[in-house]
Amino acid sequence: MPLTGTHINYYHICHRKLWLFTNGLQMEQRSSLVAEGKWIHETSYNQRAKKYKELALDGIKIDHYDAKNKIVREVKKSNKKELAHVAQVQYYLWVLEQNGIQATGVLEYPKLRLVEPVPYDTTIKELVEEWIANTKAILQQQDCPPTIDKKWCRKCAYYEFCYTDEL
Repeated sequence: MPLTGTHINYYHICHRKLWLFTNGLQMEQRSSLVAEGKWIHETSYNQRAKKYKELALDGIKIDHYDAKNKIVREVKKSNKKELAHVAQVQYYLWVLEQNGIQATGVLEYPKLRLVEPVPYDTTIKELVEEWIANTKAILQQQDCPPTIDKKWCRKCAYYEFCYTDEL
């Protein structure tokens, strides 16, 4: 199974969420926060569909790819920048590079009115390869990783599943 940007994103957020997602427990469809993110993604840059292409390659799906300038554009609903967002775009850049495409990436945060370039170089490429290996190792585990009990857990689509017994 090829890894997706979601796998790499979840690897940076919560190994349990990553494992559950990959093992068929996909709670995002029920999350109002995920629905909000999808709505922001679809309505923030209406002109994108005309200007940029969707690109699916080796398990990834880049919603906004500027083929002319070779730029990956990722829109996030969050009101703060997160390492998981950066890592997801860096993984996209790695996959493109593996397919002979040298590209750059930007993160766009409509709520913050911020466009942030995403770094990618040889050192980051090595980090991405480490993330890939670690992600695959987590996915091969027989048992679900433990809960992490972080402040962001309460907003997670998996919260009730993870903490029902502890309420």
